[in-house]
Amino acid sequence: MKNDNNEFTENRAFKTVSFGEDNPLHGTYEECRFIHCNLNTTDLSGITFRNCSFESCDLSLARLRDTGFQDVHFLNCKLLGLNFSECRKLLLECRFESCMLKLSVFHQLDLRTTSFNDCNLQETDFTAADLSAAVFANCDLMRATFERTNLEKADFRSAFNYIINPENNRIRKARFRMPGVTGLLDIYDIEIE
Repeated sequence: MKNDNNEFTENRAFKTVSFGEDNPLHGTYEECRFIHCNLNTTDLSGITFRNCSFESCDLSLARLRDTGFQDVHFLNCKLLGLNFSECRKLLLECRFESCMLKLSVFHQLDLRTTSFNDCNLQETDFTAADLSAAVFANCDLMRATFERTNLEKADFRSAFNYIINPENNRIRKARFRMPGVTGLLDIYDIEIE
């Protein structure tokens, strides 16, 4: 955890800033906007973001050990390979809209009611996560992993390319729509015409 100072930044907008070793982030950011910023491979360990938004930013492969995301909105961001399961679990709350989340990890996280809108979630790992009442609106879930995942009341009506094993996941009252619902039958190796 690198956050050993108590810096506090609020109500600031950071536009087209590249963050990294030469320009690190420190402390807590509250009600800040990050617009067209480059945080690719940046170490965000120990930093807290409260009521912040990231708009058209690249956070791919950023390090998230003990990072706090409290009511954070990601809009049109590139979030490739992020390991969200390393984030601080307390008060974790994010919304994702038009984001590239390929190869990201949400293992064992409490993501109840999280909204993913128009996101590319290919090969994302949701193993053992609580996604009850989450919304996957118009999301590509090709090769996403759902194992021991709570998907009760989750909304998959406009999601596509998902394969979910109903025997290994909790899907009670989850919402699906044809033809995507056939992704629940993939494990049975049957032909649907």
